[in-house]
Amino acid sequence: MGILSWILVGLVAGFLAKYAVPGEGPGGIIGDIIIGIVGAFVGGFIFNAFGHAGVNGLDPYSILVAFIGAVVLLFILRAVSGRRTV
Repeated sequence: MGILSWILVGLVAGFLAKYAVPGEGPGGIIGDIIIGIVGAFVGGFIFNAFGHAGVNGLDPYSILVAFIGAVVLLFILRAVSGRRTV
């Protein structure tokens, strides 16, 4: 899968995950892309652990896998970071 495909899947997955998980996301659109791309890896790992294919192209299934990974990643990041006070 090419880098452009990873960016597109990451953008869509990160954008969707941002609205699925309550709270403020990190870094705006660039943060969404990064969360989505890393989420694709997380989702691929989770799906492979259960015997299913991970992200394998620019298709709805890959976006779903990346979205689930991005949601898991956002929940983990929010749990670890907690609320910050200034």
